[in-house]
Amino acid sequence: MTENGAVREIHVGSSHNTSEALRHAQIQAAERGLYDFVVIDADAHHYEGEVWSEIKNYIEDPLIRYEAKGGGPETEVAEGVPLMVGSWGNQFLSGRIPRMQLRRQEAADLAGAERDALIIERTMEAMAIDYQIVFPTPMLSLGLHPEQRIETAIARAYSRWVCERILPHHPGIKTMLYLPFNDPAASLRLVEDFAGIDGVVGFVVTGVRYTQVSDNAYASLYSAIEERGQPLAFHGGYRWGAGGDRSFESLNRFISVHAIGFPLSLMLHVANWVINGLPERYPSLRTLWIEGGLAWIPFLMQRLDHEYLMRTSEAPLLKRLPSEYMRDLFYTSQPLERTDDEALELTFRMINANTQLLYSSDYPHWDFDTPARIYDLPFLNEQSKRNILGSNAARLFGLPSTPRLSAPAVRA
Repeated sequence: MTENGAVREIHVGSSHNTSEALRHAQIQAAERGLYDFVVIDADAHHYEGEVWSEIKNYIEDPLIRYEAKGGGPETEVAEGVPLMVGSWGNQFLSGRIPRMQLRRQEAADLAGAERDALIIERTMEAMAIDYQIVFPTPMLSLGLHPEQRIETAIARAYSRWVCERILPHHPGIKTMLYLPFNDPAASLRLVEDFAGIDGVVGFVVTGVRYTQVSDNAYASLYSAIEERGQPLAFHGGYRWGAGGDRSFESLNRFISVHAIGFPLSLMLHVANWVINGLPERYPSLRTLWIEGGLAWIPFLMQRLDHEYLMRTSEAPLLKRLPSEYMRDLFYTSQPLERTDDEALELTFRMINANTQLLYSSDYPHWDFDTPARIYDLPFLNEQSKRNILGSNAARLFGLPSTPRLSAPAVRA
């Protein structure tokens, strides 16, 4: 929108790429000296539907692989993931946020993993990100798939694809592999098969599901991850519309669903994780809670403490207040709710942000945050900024604590 209030249409041409779109982020990074210390992005995304033609060939079950190809080569689906559960919602505001259009046009001379990696690396260079933990996107809805075998098949196919086609060739790109959590045994096999591969820095469970994380069926899985010294992450999300959480049917605007859905999906699992004493049962298992923002954490801390002090018999494994366990968890920063800096500063203090908070961009989603979003917070000192932007993640993921990128020449 222009200064006089008129709507300006944006045309994205083939001459544009992610570096061009992030030119101001690159200027921000250079001005703030972000290339001088390690910056690690704990949550970014690519769209596996754009490389589905490659991934589907890694499906081990021949019948599911045949289904993934549309029932035969004459009906093969080139884009999209036909086995996924869809999501409703106007994420890109009817084209007014043109980033996805830009991505589809970018690097048209490349295909598959090469194109995917190039787009990711351009983003990292523009934002001074030395290492980026990359997650899939449509797969984050797989937790509600009615066929357990489909979730397992796609999880393993994606793991094989990313470990073969991306990680060995791009040292700055890392991943936490998707666990088919509806099948505890299949999740354990995936950890056993892929945990030692270079570039796999942990494992992730998508939060949009109805499984209880405290179920004893996951004991072997949690022990296996704990023994390997890698973190377990839970990624937030939402479900709206057919097949989703019926409580969200009372919301008639996507803005409401997006605001509530992501933190709610994490709150449910954190409550089960803490109240059922999993931090006591697996004291060395570090967990990371992704893409719910931060405003929900003080709320849940206070609510759980309040209830626990009156009903301690219902949480017999706890030796401390629920909030004290929550302060030992790790959290990602995006989306950073910066509407009241005093409230945000209090939130940072309550969650021990100096050691427990990890910067995340969530790029290329419409509400992504650049590293400057953290660096410009007025209540953080220089060391705290560096901890949140990179050092905390380096410690959690076992990544180098020194920068990998050099500052490029940037134009204003």
